[in-house]
Amino acid sequence: MTGCATASGRRKGRLPDPTAAIVDSQSVRAAASIPRSTSGWDGGKKVGGRKRHLVVDCLGLVLAVAVSAASVQDRDAAVPLLEQLRTRYFSVHLVWADGGYAGRLVDWAREELRLTLDIVRRTDDTTGFVVLPRSGWWRER
Repeated sequence: MTGCATASGRRKGRLPDPTAAIVDSQSVRAAASIPRSTSGWDGGKKVGGRKRHLVVDCLGLVLAVAVSAASVQDRDAAVPLLEQLRTRYFSVHLVWADGGYAGRLVDWAREELRLTLDIVRRTDDTTGFVVLPRSGWWRER
């Protein structure tokens, strides 16, 4: 059974604490008054500024947040972000992420934090926003 930390989630037969989450980031333009030392360039998005890194539950409620220069790679910012998640929500066991979080981070999260970081991949011919299916192994807990 999955969990969302809300009363409405409990009414729907869910656990009161979250057991699954989603991690992602968003690059945003920085105002001219933001010091260069705290902003950077996201070459993939072609945006100069900062990046918001978020972990949310299945309802989109924020569980952990960090802000960095836009030049910081998602998998690098994810280390302290996932540590923050683990400290606050030990009930979370599964975190979905996009391909920007692939690599050694998956093994690190499993070994150090006992989190399953499930990388959800898009196909190369996909453009724009597309809802991707959960992994085939996912079962209601």
